[in-house]
Amino acid sequence: MVFIRTIIAIFLLVFTALLALPAGAQEDDSALRQAISGLGAEKGYSKLRQAIDVVVETGDPRGARVLDALAEGDVYRREGDGAVFIVSGRGKERNLIDPVTSEQVGTIAKSELKKVRVNNSVRRTVRDAIGALTLGAKDPDIRLSAVRTMIDNPDPDSLDVIATALEREGDDDVRTALEQARAAAILLSDAAVPDKVAAIETIREMGGQEALSLLVRARNAAGAEMRDATEAAIASVQKRLQYWSLGQNVWYGLSLGSVLLLAAIGLAITFGVMGVINMAHGEMVMLGAYTTFMVQEIMRTSFPGMLDWSLPIALPLAFLVAGSVGFAMERGVIRLLYGRPLETLLATWGISLILQQTVRTIFGPTNREVSNPSYMSGAFQLGELSITWNRLWIVVFALVVFAVLLYAMNRTSLGLKMRAVTQNRRMAAAMGIRTPWVDALTFALGSGIAGIAGVALSQIDNVSPNLGQGYIIDSFMVVVFGGVGNLWGTLIGAFSLGIANKFLEPFAGAVLGKILVLVFIILFIQKRPRGLFALKGRAVEA
Repeated sequence: MVFIRTIIAIFLLVFTALLALPAGAQEDDSALRQAISGLGAEKGYSKLRQAIDVVVETGDPRGARVLDALAEGDVYRREGDGAVFIVSGRGKERNLIDPVTSEQVGTIAKSELKKVRVNNSVRRTVRDAIGALTLGAKDPDIRLSAVRTMIDNPDPDSLDVIATALEREGDDDVRTALEQARAAAILLSDAAVPDKVAAIETIREMGGQEALSLLVRARNAAGAEMRDATEAAIASVQKRLQYWSLGQNVWYGLSLGSVLLLAAIGLAITFGVMGVINMAHGEMVMLGAYTTFMVQEIMRTSFPGMLDWSLPIALPLAFLVAGSVGFAMERGVIRLLYGRPLETLLATWGISLILQQTVRTIFGPTNREVSNPSYMSGAFQLGELSITWNRLWIVVFALVVFAVLLYAMNRTSLGLKMRAVTQNRRMAAAMGIRTPWVDALTFALGSGIAGIAGVALSQIDNVSPNLGQGYIIDSFMVVVFGGVGNLWGTLIGAFSLGIANKFLEPFAGAVLGKILVLVFIILFIQKRPRGLFALKGRAVEA
């Protein structure tokens, strides 16, 4: 009985609270509605500005939308009862939008409406009022966004609004931004020189491209007494931006290096173990990308709620598809051409053309769209660095693939056999290792890794039949530079070439930068023919 009474008591409390919610909401709406109704009173512009102040006094951020519509000339009064609406549409019939809920509440003839007219003075009042309302929002993110807008568009007339917001602001991030907005507004005002010098210091500490733009504007408008302080602040911000630019190039290089690592790591295995120059390696990458496209199409049409799971599902499928094609290539063609490198190169090049044409026949020659899942969309700021989530995930993914492959090569039976065949094929065969099957499984493993590289590349590049062609030359450069068959060499070579490319591009351009990297590798190979990290073994040294 006690249990039942407790349940009934809880039910009654919840029910009473639910009944009270609409009433409370209605009471809050009524204050805002009453303030908005004053916008429709025909008493001149001065009374309209007073009505705007009444809307601000409610402190309800929803009032910002109707004030914005007022400045745009979209607020009307209904002739019949004087009710105020936001009006949209053209022609004789107009749509009525509730100014509080922003919901469409019907249509009305244009002749039954009268526009609430504004002038430039009212528009300035509206601008300040919107700032006051958004700065008074309960959500700190909304307040911070409003302050950011004020920093981007500083206005001396907003100093009073900023001062009021500073007095009541409790969030540290928003408060710091408000101080920066105040400094930006002071720079464009007629404030005293000491105040402007203090504002310049605040903007200098702010740093970033926004600060540089504000300081340049201040320098152009400053007198002789302010010029030295402004120039010193500009020099300080520019120096800081140079360091951030250096960091941005390093990040871009790591991002490119992770892509090269994914594309080259499978090639490093097959080239190192088998000595086969596989010109169809890029097409394995392409097959992985098209596998991702097919998975997403099935998800989009049959399971739209699971679209974010398309990449985790595509990864093993891409590995199996590309690995199976690689296994078939080795068993059907490549095993017949061992010891004839030129013929192997021509055969794999022909296979790459066949695979490209097959994909064109099935999917067409145009690019296919592969969307980013929600967790790989957008970007975030790290100081002045802009880092996209898809690039960050690809860097992490490349390192995970490298770690798993390194473990497989050093801690598994297949890895031990692969290393034995790489170092001395004849001795490995004499020890009972079936080298033909090691070759086949190695080729399938390298092709499968290229397939999962295609899954990653589908998030940053166009999925087309020519996708792999853009990475095959770079992959060979990474493998040769790092050391044929050496995974650590492939890792260091990929990131080294990626960073080198990104540092050369601003000075030499993308094409000339690649040419310079290629010339460097040619000269380097003349000095160290086996790359950065040469494998040890009798067969290799021979």
